[in-house]
Amino acid sequence: MTAPLSPASRPSRKLLRIALLLAVLAGTALAALPRIERYFLIETAEREEATLRLATESLRGALNRSEALPRLLAERPMLKRLLREPQNVGLLPYVNEQLRQTALQLDLADVYVMDIDGTTIAASNYRRDTSFVGQTFDYRPYFTDALRDGIGRFHALGVTSGQRGYFFAAPVVDGAEVLGVVAVKILLDKFEAAWRDAPNKFVVTDMNEVIFLSDRSDWHFRSFGEITPEARDYISRTRQYPLDALIPIRTERRALDDGHELLAVRAPGGRENFVVNTGLVASAGWRVSVLTPTGPALAQARQTLAISVLLVWSAGLLGVLYLQRRAQLLDRLAQQRRYHDRLERRVSERTRELNDANTQLTREVEDRRAAEDKLRRTQKDLVQAGKLAALGQMSAAFSHEFNQPLAAVKAYADNAVTFLARDRVSEARENVRLISQMADRMAAISRHLRNFARRPQDKIGPVPVRAALQDALDLLAPQLNASGVKVVFSPPEAEIEVMGGRVRLQQVIVNLLTNAIDAMEAAPVRRIDIGIERREDRLTLRLRDHGPGIDEAARDQLFDPFFTTKETGKGLGLGLSISYNIIRDFGGRMSAENHPGGGAVFTVDLAVAPRSAAARGQKASAA
Repeated sequence: MTAPLSPASRPSRKLLRIALLLAVLAGTALAALPRIERYFLIETAEREEATLRLATESLRGALNRSEALPRLLAERPMLKRLLREPQNVGLLPYVNEQLRQTALQLDLADVYVMDIDGTTIAASNYRRDTSFVGQTFDYRPYFTDALRDGIGRFHALGVTSGQRGYFFAAPVVDGAEVLGVVAVKILLDKFEAAWRDAPNKFVVTDMNEVIFLSDRSDWHFRSFGEITPEARDYISRTRQYPLDALIPIRTERRALDDGHELLAVRAPGGRENFVVNTGLVASAGWRVSVLTPTGPALAQARQTLAISVLLVWSAGLLGVLYLQRRAQLLDRLAQQRRYHDRLERRVSERTRELNDANTQLTREVEDRRAAEDKLRRTQKDLVQAGKLAALGQMSAAFSHEFNQPLAAVKAYADNAVTFLARDRVSEARENVRLISQMADRMAAISRHLRNFARRPQDKIGPVPVRAALQDALDLLAPQLNASGVKVVFSPPEAEIEVMGGRVRLQQVIVNLLTNAIDAMEAAPVRRIDIGIERREDRLTLRLRDHGPGIDEAARDQLFDPFFTTKETGKGLGLGLSISYNIIRDFGGRMSAENHPGGGAVFTVDLAVAPRSAAARGQKASAA
């Protein structure tokens, strides 16, 4: 039989468990560190994509702005004349000065003209000791490419000026004869200067991986790889770079993810590690690379891991404390249970006082059961009240939607009685016909109110907007006149049809007009401005009143059912909610805002009906 653990051995077992937990936590952290570092490195690379795009587009834009200049300069008659008369001592100074002025105005390093043999006969730098005049550049590819292809491009270190630049060249042609070549040189030093204080490194390499531009001057003309004999021969023939500067930089590359890589640069001062984002300037044959030091990302990864380990360790420590507390609580509960058992054994020995207490406890239990029964009954009453509230919403919707047509029916009926009394049968018959139309309209409204409550799926079709708007204005004409409200509306010359239902669209317009009338009840200017605007396949209907506008606190609830800012008895708060849902069923949008000049503006945006649908009879859905 195994003897129980002594109290002295329990702390050692506990310490052993804690040490094991720490070892597991440390191993997990070390295993997770590479993944966390890779995550932050990828995040750094993705963040620097915007920097790369900015650098690439800046270089591309600078080159594109200068590419067409040689062709334009080659059209100057004085250049053609000088190439035909190179010994014209009167013309040469004039051409030199013109080239100098052109270089100053266009921010060009140099502009110069070469004859068919590549000898410079005029240049913008004719005043300097490093003037190109008399220099021969037939070994430069931009010269031979311009003669052969009509355009020459080349980047190199200037043999005469000692400045790095990009060259564009074009032939000077007179008729069918090529007389020479005009070339321009632009400097790119300002791009390096812009990057010099940035934490990133900016590198532009050519197709041979020779660094042509960089904010690190010690990298100029060095390469990220070994230069092949063929490339070295080409560089020598074209005098592109100084050969003694073509020293490879010792690097190590490895992929980070698709499109990004890690670059380690070995230098006498130590090893530098970068995240590399690379883009292309295809016209120049350049690769633009943004090198971001990995130090901040790795530090953030280690900091994140340290915080995570600390949180896990803290959670583990809290868990241990919780378990200890729980064990103490269970021990205390066990003691209480034993004490309770002793009390239970003495119950039978207790006096009448304990029996009275038991009776009192029984009554409290019965009271609690009664309270629970009452709570259940109250819950049932609340469910029933919810049902009645839903029925109330439906009846309120019917009341609101029938209110205006019924008012129109009453007005037409009163007019019919008056006309009959005056023996004006035709007018009375017209009013009876209008009453019949109102009855049909109420039947349609009833059907669509029912469909609105269950999100109707009825068909929609082309609806003439101007006709629907005019129907609504005709319907509200008595109310507009009685309220002293003026409607300003310039209908479009041609009818425009939108996708919807004519009756429901008219009801939306009636609701918006009615709200506008009510809003201007106390306004000094009572005018409603209506505008219709079509943009391609969308139509916008705007209705502006000159009332007090929309309260900012109420804007978010404006289209909610039963929300109203009117006095009690003057509105149920359903008009805008119903209108909003009708427009949404049409596939449109409704919005409201305050006009800068005062009042509120309600905007309805609907899809214009296809022409084919309008050609089939221009029939709108009577929904």
